[in-house]
Amino acid sequence: MNRRSTEYEDLFDQAPVIFAALSGPRHRLEAANPAFLEAVGGHRGQTGVPIGELLPELGPQGVVDRLDEVYRTGTAYRARGARLVLGAPGAEREGYFDFTYEPRRDADGAVDGVVVIAVDITAYHHTQVLAAEQRVLLEQIARDAPLGEILTGMARAIEEFSPDLIVSVLLADPDGAHLRHGAGPSLPAFYNEAIDGVAIGPDVGSCGTAAYLRAPVIVTNIATDPRWDGYQELAQQAGVAACWSTPIMGVDGQLLGTFAMYHRTPKAPDDKDVALSGAFARIAALAIERRRALEAGEAAQEREKEAREDLAFVLDASTAITREPHYFDCLQCLARLTVPSLAPLCTVHVVEDGHTHRIAVASDGLAGESLLSAPGLRDEIDGAVARALASGTTETGRLRAAGPESRVVSSESRVTGPNGSHGHDGSHGHDGSSGRGGRTGPSNHTSVVGPDDSTDLDGTASRAQPDGSSGLDGSFRLGTPPGRSTVTGYVCVPLATRGRTFGVLTLLATDRELDRHVIALAEELARRAASSADNAHQFTDRVRLARELQAGLLPPELPTVPGAELAASYHPAGEGLDVGGDFYDVFPLPDDRWGLMIGDVCGRGAAAATTTGMVRHTARAAARLLHDPAAVVAAINDALIEGTSEDTFVSLIYSELRREGGRLVLDMMRAGHVPPLIRRADGTVEQLAQPGQLLGIAPGVDGSPYQVALSPGDSLVLVTDGITEARDTDGEFFEEQRLADALVAVRGPAPSAAALLESVTAAVTAFAGDATDDDQAALVLTAS
Repeated sequence: MNRRSTEYEDLFDQAPVIFAALSGPRHRLEAANPAFLEAVGGHRGQTGVPIGELLPELGPQGVVDRLDEVYRTGTAYRARGARLVLGAPGAEREGYFDFTYEPRRDADGAVDGVVVIAVDITAYHHTQVLAAEQRVLLEQIARDAPLGEILTGMARAIEEFSPDLIVSVLLADPDGAHLRHGAGPSLPAFYNEAIDGVAIGPDVGSCGTAAYLRAPVIVTNIATDPRWDGYQELAQQAGVAACWSTPIMGVDGQLLGTFAMYHRTPKAPDDKDVALSGAFARIAALAIERRRALEAGEAAQEREKEAREDLAFVLDASTAITREPHYFDCLQCLARLTVPSLAPLCTVHVVEDGHTHRIAVASDGLAGESLLSAPGLRDEIDGAVARALASGTTETGRLRAAGPESRVVSSESRVTGPNGSHGHDGSHGHDGSSGRGGRTGPSNHTSVVGPDDSTDLDGTASRAQPDGSSGLDGSFRLGTPPGRSTVTGYVCVPLATRGRTFGVLTLLATDRELDRHVIALAEELARRAASSADNAHQFTDRVRLARELQAGLLPPELPTVPGAELAASYHPAGEGLDVGGDFYDVFPLPDDRWGLMIGDVCGRGAAAATTTGMVRHTARAAARLLHDPAAVVAAINDALIEGTSEDTFVSLIYSELRREGGRLVLDMMRAGHVPPLIRRADGTVEQLAQPGQLLGIAPGVDGSPYQVALSPGDSLVLVTDGITEARDTDGEFFEEQRLADALVAVRGPAPSAAALLESVTAAVTAFAGDATDDDQAALVLTAS
């Protein structure tokens, strides 16, 4: 036994698990580690005593019966999350454990004891229980359960978790000076009634003081704490002796109430109590703030409805604008969407090459179109646009029925950021309140332009109003001829992005003023549209540049080859934003020969364009000096290895064409490219799959030219892998077989090169759609 005890001590003395060795049928404690003694109480670890006598509380909980069964049957027993209450009467402690009872056998194999190994998971269990309770409370908050129901449920959950605690929640009164009853299901009714309306101030119990200090207040003994003077008798009647109160604070720092934990005996909170208080005070804050938000929302339902409608308009409009990929289409869409939602008339001006152009006009009918064509009105609008472009700020004005005419400009003070955004001195909605939903409204700072330095839209001087009025209460009138409609108001909103103002959105009103609500929407829409238009401008420029560069890497037109007909196509990947690596070329050589090639450079963009140019120019130059296709391909390979990075490679088919008698003869080299196809005049298709490695991978070129003869009506079809590897919606490749089928499908004797190319293009489009993830190039030569 001593040897066993020594072994147990060596194995388990420092282990965090609970260990005990029990011997004989009465389960006498033979050995135990410190973790066991700590769990059961250090004074109850006497060896040699049956476990049922040493820890009598285990018998009623079925532990001794389990040990008897393991000893009798020799079969181990395991339990997870088992609940045990340990400790002498009056000092009980609940715990949760993972248990293993293993039979211990002597040298003859007979069971002579039981080894108990357990892990204390009480803390984990409590964490899980609290997490579950918190989830329930959060779900109640999410479904807008009544606040009283949430707070009462929270109090009962804590009290069930810690039976020695009594929980109370008080809510801050709107007057900011008192606390009102929120929840206290386990406190006597007379106590809850007595503290309902308690004042917030220093030395007003735990809760009144915590609310006053905005900090936790811990009273470990109510009977002796001066802060409870005047409430000590009440607390005694309620049977509470300690109170720890935590203020419930909102995210904005506003006092929402207090969260109190009472104890029936004088006591200081332990770490678990502090953690509970903090966690559930935050949940209470969520519930209270949620209720306040709902009440505020119900009171402002109509305003929120307007805000949602405004946001929906801006989002729908900006989404429609963003869908336009091209610059002018984008801004014309902007003009259309503002009419009649924001105003009956709209124009959009942009600066291009140093000049201002009106590129979009929208109106809600013929009357609006007639008004916009009125003599002089266009110039007057252009004047307002010029000022908005120069200042980068919104300019507004309207017609007033009485009083001398004058022009008043809303001179919003803004700071243009690096992304073209603007900051306002003030932001207001149409009712004068702050703009909602992040929408920027016009500033309320305005100025009347004086007689010395002001001009009307037509450039003539104007005078300020005699009453000195300013802002949107000022007036201005567009000079329209008699008998025509009058523009009663206008707003010019700059279109700016990346610190540059490139255009102006102008709204014109004929029957009502353009109020702050409309101006706020116009500014928000202009801000979003400016970003979309700028992106569209860059997109348009990039597509144009890519097409121009790509055109420079392909023959401007196919040459006329005696005895042959040529057709070619090139389809860039995606939107055509990058220069692709697919190319083809046909060029004359000495002695009535012609060079033909098609290839694919890995990658896209500038690097691919540079490599494509290198391959084409090297081939053209080498072919004039060397009369061997293999030597030409070797020269291209050498140029790639010397002039490009290691990860650059090219697939290529290069051939030299000559005429012999009535046939065309081609000497061809294939370097890792899609195998050529020959469509004979009788409709049969052959694949030329001679081996050949990619170029740019290693020095030297394997293989030698192979000869192909084309009789009249025969065709050579060369494609890049963008065609054979085109995918359908299921991810299946087009592959060489479908390419051959497309060539066979062309009916009639000796179809032309153009007819064969059209059949291939149509088959790929029908299979994979118009969009493609890779460039597609094809070159067809038909002997005539």
